[in-house]
Order: sequence, then C-alpha cells, then structure tokens
Amino acid sequence: MKTYLDCIPCFFKQALYSARMSKATKKTQKKILDQLAGIIPKISLESSPPEMARIIHKQMFKFTKQHDPYKKVKMQSNRMALEILDKLKAQVSHARDRLLMATKLAIAGNIIDYGAKHSLDVGGELKKIINQENKAIQKENKIIFNYGHFKSALKRAKTILYLADNAGETVFDRILIEEIKKIDNKKEIIYAVKEKPAINDALVEDALFCGIDRSAKVMSSGVDAPGTVLELCSKDFLKVYSRADMVISKGQGNFEALSSAKRPIFFMFMAKCPVVAREVNCQIGNIVLLYKGKK
Repeated sequence: MKTYLDCIPCFFKQALYSARMSKATKKTQKKILDQLAGIIPKISLESSPPEMARIIHKQMFKFTKQHDPYKKVKMQSNRMALEILDKLKAQVSHARDRLLMATKLAIAGNIIDYGAKHSLDVGGELKKIINQENKAIQKENKIIFNYGHFKSALKRAKTILYLADNAGETVFDRILIEEIKKIDNKKEIIYAVKEKPAINDALVEDALFCGIDRSAKVMSSGVDAPGTVLELCSKDFLKVYSRADMVISKGQGNFEALSSAKRPIFFMFMAKCPVVAREVNCQIGNIVLLYKGKK
C-alpha cells in the first residue's frame, strides 16, 4: 500500500508522541518535528507507510538516543493481556465453533496498539469489538471477513507463517495458534516478530514472555519497521516466507507493507484509520479477515 497525503499528519503525531515517550524536552521535540518537516518532501509517496515510519524513527533516535521508548508500555500490554488469558480460553472452550472464536479473539487483540491510540480499556474494547464482529459475520460479508476460505486454507496448510503485530496482542495470537495446533498438532507454525524496536511492535522477548514458543517457533523477520517490508527482511525469513503454505498477517502495519505482495496472504486486523478503511472498502472499527491471492 502506498502512502497517502492523509498519512503525513499521522507521522507528525506519532513522532511527537514517541518523543514524549522518550521524555525529550520541548526544545528537542521541536527539533524532531523540524527534522521531520525536512524529511517528508524527500520521501516518495510510492513508499509504504511503514517504510516512511522507519525513516522517521531513525531520525528521531539521533535526538533522543532512546533505543526502545515503548519498552515499558509493551511490557504493560503483555501483562495486561496475560491477566485475561484464562477468560479468553474460556470463551473459546464454550464456543460452538472454537476456531471461529479463536480467530475473532486474535483479531480483537489488535486493539492493543499504542501506535494508533494512547489509552486502552481492554475489557470494554474487547466486548465491543466482539459484538461488532458477530454483526459482521451475521451479514456474511465475505469480502472483509472470509472465514470460510481461511478455515479451508488452514486445513490444507502444513507450514504456517504467522506475522506478529503489537506486544500484548501476542497473547491473543497465542489463543489462535494453540487452537490450530489442537486441530492438527503436526502443523508447523512459525511466529515472526520484528528484529529491533519499531514503535510498540512485538520483539522476540515479548513473544517468549507471552508464551508463544509453547506452540510455535519464534523467529525475527529481520525488520526494524512497523510492518513487514520484504526488502528489509533477512534471508532466513524470506526463505520461510517463500516456502510457507499459508501466511497469516496481523495488524495494519503488515497490511500496509504487504497488501501488494505477490503471494497469497490472509490479513487480520481492525481498521483504525480512514486511509486503510478506504483501501479495504470498510468502516473504521471494522474487524477484517481479508484474503489476497496471487496477482
């Protein structure tokens, strides 16, 4: 997905919030915004938003020297999600279609995003999103929620590459991954996280803290952008990406980076901005399970 003019104000907002997370002085915050104002004209709109965000955050690091300003917030998200793990598992165990419920919860977990919103009521948000999901499914909107195709692809796939998004959200991913393994324990599932800090995206340490390694192999994609930009990925990751029977991509950032990819991908996320909503042809707040096949 290319960058739209509507994305530019969000870059400034994110830069300012990240600078404050780094405890930068007002003078430094102003320098960061001035620097960003000089960078924007030099970046092509044909680049994806995660590519631009990566450049912006690299420049910001020069001023703040903060390697991972979201580290504390990410750990809070991890702990907050783990606190409701038993409740999530109970929802799956009592569901008529366990896989469907696990899928819904994995997408609902996409609310844990300090990059898009800076305060969260996980319990309230989760209940609201689940209710919205039920309405969406009842309408059988197979364009933005293609569960039937997703279920069929899972049944056939022997190797599944699962692209992580935010810290904390990994707990919700764990619910789905564990359910997939219960259906067929022989499936190989690889859970790919970011190599270095990128806003609040999950790293290896977050995945391990949330217990993903109990049911999937955890690896780094080699990327330090808030999206899986293939040109920046490691050779090891690209080998896995190429050979996987199925790719599950979580979050808006991964959708922005991979929506034009030349291989089939299932995208799972909540639409949080008007640009992405227009791209998908849905409403802000909609949960999305979108399949994009070969070009």
